[in-house]
Amino acid sequence: MSLPNDAELNAVTSYPPIRYTGEGEVSAVHRPGAETPELTYPNGNQVSYLAKGTLTEGKFGLYRWDFSGSPSGPAPHIHRTISESFFILEGTVRLFNGEKWIDATAGDFLYVPEGGIHAFRNESGEAASMLLMFSPGAPREEYFEELVARAAQDRPLMTEEERMEFLLKHDNIFV
Repeated sequence: MSLPNDAELNAVTSYPPIRYTGEGEVSAVHRPGAETPELTYPNGNQVSYLAKGTLTEGKFGLYRWDFSGSPSGPAPHIHRTISESFFILEGTVRLFNGEKWIDATAGDFLYVPEGGIHAFRNESGEAASMLLMFSPGAPREEYFEELVARAAQDRPLMTEEERMEFLLKHDNIFV
């Protein structure tokens, strides 16, 4: 059986426009689960870059966030250019959906479109883990890395002007 041509496929599918017209190729990228996380915060939280936006051609960014037992997480905020999704793998993570805090546990999912007020925290005193997905695939790594560097006091505190510039650059607007 031959593959349908672009016109035949576009005529019968509700999917986005065709982006690949070849016959197939070996292009999958595997990341072993035992790979060392790219970032460790001073409080013990770890972040693994599962699929950076550069890998997915800007389609999405996927990260695993492993919380230590220490309370942590950002205050309520919005993003104007990206959506954010949360999927809890284990433990309890408090998710703010714009109206209330939800104690989310393994299997719970929260989608936040652009402009949606949200936040996340681990206040359980126990380890927890979640997947974070940003779409499109913004370069969140630089944001995470800067926070780690500042938390480790490798960098001096920011002035209020520098902080606002940093937050705007990374589309993080606290409300």
